[in-house]
Amino acid sequence: MSVSPSTPPAELYRHSLRLLLDKDIPGWVGLWAEDGVMEFPFAPPGMPSRLDGREAIAAYMRPYPATIDLHDFPEADLRIHETTDPRTVVVEMRGIGRLVDGDRPFDMTYIAVVTAEDGRFTSYRDYWNPLAVLDAGVDLAGSSR
Repeated sequence: MSVSPSTPPAELYRHSLRLLLDKDIPGWVGLWAEDGVMEFPFAPPGMPSRLDGREAIAAYMRPYPATIDLHDFPEADLRIHETTDPRTVVVEMRGIGRLVDGDRPFDMTYIAVVTAEDGRFTSYRDYWNPLAVLDAGVDLAGSSR
């Protein structure tokens, strides 16, 4: 998919999910504005609650495929809600895969509030449940989740 400044946020988000499934982290990071902000309102102690800028987001996401092997974001569980701000969408989704360490199942539901301008993410608030991976014994200190 070719991303342009006119790419709607919902389409950009769907494309980002395909990149994550392809384990194309550089491609995923490339969808971000240079000064984009990623926030994790439910971040557990020791994990960042905010990442400022594309470089910080890239460093955070780099180990993701070595931690969580995503297999699917089922279409039946993906809901992208447009808002009164045409730049912002609210996303409900489910990610399925496996935790690489120990080869254990991974099944997580998410809600994200995502803003995009000029075909790039500028803000992403990720309301994921850290208890799901903490309970599974995943070391979050050096990973993306």
